[in-house]
Amino acid sequence: MFTGIVEELGTVKRIDRGSNSCQISILAKKVLEDVKIGDSIAINGVCLTVTSFEWDNFAADMMAETLKKTNLKDLGSGQRVNLERATRLGDRMGGHLVQGHVDAVGTIVEQQKVDIAQILRISAPEDLLHYLVAKGSVAIDGISLTVVEVLADSFKVSIIPHTAKMTTLGFKKSGDTVNLESDIIGRYVEKLLRRSEGKKETILTSEYLAQHGFI
Repeated sequence: MFTGIVEELGTVKRIDRGSNSCQISILAKKVLEDVKIGDSIAINGVCLTVTSFEWDNFAADMMAETLKKTNLKDLGSGQRVNLERATRLGDRMGGHLVQGHVDAVGTIVEQQKVDIAQILRISAPEDLLHYLVAKGSVAIDGISLTVVEVLADSFKVSIIPHTAKMTTLGFKKSGDTVNLESDIIGRYVEKLLRRSEGKKETILTSEYLAQHGFI
């Protein structure tokens, strides 16, 4: 689990491509401070497992499903990527709960400068837009951002200069792709509502909450 607060920008050192998989090596500093084999590190919002590391880089495997569902397949040597280590219990939750499980790949279709902010409009599939709400959270290439507006075929977010400086969104341009992950809380709420359809109205009591494991 991650928070969507990028720790550093890494650089792709090498990608070894197989027929249906890849191994990616990333140059980094901060995320290597306490790294161990088997640790989870989000690369552009994709949760990957560290398979080996040296003092200045680490490697991770990307299976066919990862290559199919994300834009990591388009990376090349020298490109910058957002990096975040898995969060620890007790850490500050600066962003929102991010799983590192990408729902879809979107495309930046418009960029607009408004005073110090940069407004991005990103096209996305309808089934992902279904879970986005204004003032809600979304992860874009692993960056926790607040949704400004949801449109029929896209949504808007606003980024401040610090976010632009510290993440890949500072140099991405219209036409570039981004990994998208909706807020997992919305998915759980929808499932619970669907289960309750056709059932009698439930009165929330302390007994009901205890029975269902909430308290």
